Amino acid sequence: MIRLSILDQSVTAENQTAEEALRQTVRLAQEAEQYGYDRFWAAEHHNNEEIAGSAPEIVLGYLAASTKKIRLASGGVMLQHYSPYKVAEQFRVLSALAPGRIALGVGKAPGGFQLSTDALQRELIQPARLFEEKLEELTHFIRNDFPDSHRYASLRPAPHT
Repeated sequence: MIRLSILDQSVTAENQTAEEALRQTVRLAQEAEQYGYDRFWAAEHHNNEEIAGSAPEIVLGYLAASTKKIRLASGGVMLQHYSPYKVAEQFRVLSALAPGRIALGVGKAPGGFQLSTDALQRELIQPARLFEEKLEELTHFIRNDFPDSHRYASLRPAPHT
């Protein structure tokens, strides 16, 4: 059996508003669910007037409320822009709202152009940690499995499961 999925960027067509593009994304997810697709992925892109999907975690929350059973995923969260702890919390909330339906996909690309990367990382003169270190930290937050000696061993992303 082949499982089909859709990756959507919430593209804004000519003469279409971002609101219309996002409503179209919701309709597409609902149709994908109706036709038996396995998963619907929401992409993250920045600084592109033709793409309304800059915050997949928000889109996924709305899609979870607008569908009943299709699995939903980020395709993917551009981890270098965010705190792994915050990403873990966001996806734990989504998982609590739609149990068994949410997946976290992460990416290493900037998800946009240099100007948006600069804005997303403005407080950093240079990245404090490499992507691989942030990914490892995010994985520990998701799994709640930091070694006892780690400074974040007692820190648990909310909601607690």
